[in-house]
Amino acid sequence: MGKQVTEMLKGTLEGIVLAILSGRPAYGYEITAWLRDQGFSDIAEGTVYALLIRIEQRGFVDVEKVPSEKGPPRKVYSLNAQGREYLEEFWRTWSFLAERLEQLRKGGR
Repeated sequence: MGKQVTEMLKGTLEGIVLAILSGRPAYGYEITAWLRDQGFSDIAEGTVYALLIRIEQRGFVDVEKVPSEKGPPRKVYSLNAQGREYLEEFWRTWSFLAERLEQLRKGGR
């Protein structure tokens, strides 16, 4: 990814991770692997883990420790009602911005 994509991603990664969790519960490495599979190859695991801590502190997710076959229990994150509300707001904001950017791209005001 180029620097511009990386910078834009910083502002949207929280919404992207919440959107992933809206589909099903997941743990940090799973989320990172999915992002990489989708072409976000430069995302570091540490970035995702730091973001998960932030959204947990903000009350957007519920966390369950699940036994792992390989090492300590995994923290599995699932989107809760507060997180769903925030995600809906994220999508409204995204739609607003995308529409305005598309107007600008087409030369409109």
